[in-house]
Amino acid sequence: MLRVAVSEGRIDLEELNERLDRTYGARTLRELDEVVEDLPQAGPPPTALLPATVAAAAPLPAHPGDVLELHTRSGKIRQDGRWVVPPLITTKAHRFGTVRVDFTRAECAYREVTVDVQITSWFGDVVIVAPYDWWVQDDAVTRRLLGAVHNRPIVSPTQAAVVVRLTGYVQTGDVWVRYRR
Repeated sequence: MLRVAVSEGRIDLEELNERLDRTYGARTLRELDEVVEDLPQAGPPPTALLPATVAAAAPLPAHPGDVLELHTRSGKIRQDGRWVVPPLITTKAHRFGTVRVDFTRAECAYREVTVDVQITSWFGDVVIVAPYDWWVQDDAVTRRLLGAVHNRPIVSPTQAAVVVRLTGYVQTGDVWVRYRR
């Protein structure tokens, strides 16, 4: 509940740290309940707080099979090897979580693929590995607090075979884009 509240902007990092200290010091369930009972109520969803172009950038899938969800609270999730790329991939990385999406051996029938990124905690990472002739566009990713996107394309977008459009937000973690032959 605390992670959701901070990712939605209902509490700041200072208040999160205070509440986490109270959480780890709690000895009873009642003490845990007190940590979250006065949380501000949820407002509009995070996409409603983004500019209209960013909120509208992720297309709605035709049916549920068109979405690949790679979500982790901690630990690592990998999508690599030979696989079929859907038009929409959602990634979520929380504390010490890493999501790796490797497109180098994937089969992609689309000219554009959307990867929605949500990194809500320190030490959360999303790693995108793309073939060297693909173009990974990251201007629709909202960088909050200490969030960063590291992307150095090898080729210009006019030469790219496939565009991977990154959307979503990075709270305090990193998105790393790597290009491979």
